[in-house]
Formats: sequence, C-alpha cells, structure tokens
Amino acid sequence: MLKPAYKRVLLKISGEALMGEQNFGIEHKACEQIAQAVKEVHDLNIQIGIVVGGGNIFRGNQAEAFGFARTPADHIGMLATTINGLVLQQTLAAMGVESRVTSALNTDSIVEPYNWGHVCKYIEQGIIVIFVGGTGNPYFTTDSAAALRASEINAEVLLKATKVDGVYSADPHLDPHATKFERLTYSEALSKDLRVMDGTALALCRDNQIPICVFNLFEKGAMLKAVCGQAVGSLVTGG
Repeated sequence: MLKPAYKRVLLKISGEALMGEQNFGIEHKACEQIAQAVKEVHDLNIQIGIVVGGGNIFRGNQAEAFGFARTPADHIGMLATTINGLVLQQTLAAMGVESRVTSALNTDSIVEPYNWGHVCKYIEQGIIVIFVGGTGNPYFTTDSAAALRASEINAEVLLKATKVDGVYSADPHLDPHATKFERLTYSEALSKDLRVMDGTALALCRDNQIPICVFNLFEKGAMLKAVCGQAVGSLVTGG
C-alpha cells in the first residue's frame, strides 16, 4: 500500500497542460487525465491546493504581437486562469471530487474571492482548492503565485507538473545532449538559469524551505510517486 510522504501539497499546473495534443485551448482528454491523477492523490487523504496557468488561452508573445501594454496583458492572462480553474473544478466534480475555485481577482459573481481563512478551512476539510487569478497583480507569473500560495497554506512540497520528466541542463526536446538533474539546490537552479520556475518563485520557496518536485504530469503514476516520496522527476531543495 502506498504511504504518503506529505500531508499537504501545492500542485502547479501550466495552462498548456490542458491543451493536450492541441496547439490551443482545452482538450477534454487532457483535463480528464489531470483530474484522475489529482483524484488518486486526493484518495490518499492528502490535502491539495492547485495553481493553474493560462497559457493555453493567452500567452505573452500574443500580447507582444498585439502591442498590448504589460499590465492589461497580464490581466487577460489572469482571466484565462479563471477559465481553466473552472474547467478543472467541473472535471473533478464529474469524478465525485469536491473542490473550490478561489480568485485573487474580484470575480465573485463567478468564483469566490481569495480569503486565506476560508481556504485553510476548506483544505483542512479535505476539499481541494484551485487558486486562479495569479497573485492578483501584473508582473508576477503563476509560478510566483504557486510559491506564494504554497507558503500561505504551509504546503510541505510544491509539485511542479510539466510535460518533461524533470529539470534538464537544456531543453531535452531540442538538445539530445541535455542532462537531467535528479536533485539540485535552489541556488544551483538560480545560478545555472535552469528555469525550474522564475526567480521570484524560487526565492520564495527557498526562504520558506518548500522543496520543489518537477515531474511529468502525463507519466502514469508520477504524481503518486512524488507525493509518496519515491524517486521521480527532479527535486529542488536547500541542500
């Protein structure tokens, strides 16, 4: 029987993960795969917070192409995360898993406004909380939002779900000689510019001593292995 290594985790999912095999938007199959992996972890009575990105709907390079200013472009991205959060919530609901979507933006006619006290109560009751709207401020990525929410809910680990099975010295899809790091420190990730997460997110995790596990979201059983402390992906820690 699998034994969890953590009681409370923060899962960071990129918006691109919801695209699946598509080049844009939301793929039903990908959403079901993600929700099923989350449900498997939830079934172990692990408390879960989720931060979701919005890159499947609106990306920074689109803002540049349109000539948008950074602040309204980031607002568009925050709204995109709200769409993804609602999709993920409904996909989980179809599997019988209860979750709440809470936003750092004022969209209370659609989702709950972020309230730290309410969020902590939900998580303690075993309800999954999906954080959308980033940090509520422009110039901050959803990686930074993930590190912030992980710190606020006292998550024991930040699970960075990607389409790659860990942290590499270069993009393994482009460089056949790229090497994988099984384990590295926050300082190494920053100094080598490995782009595990942005610098603000890494520094926040380092300051609050939250390890980061980077793994392939679509590798069957990878998330379960990560929460059970088994060797999977790459682990970023203080030493």
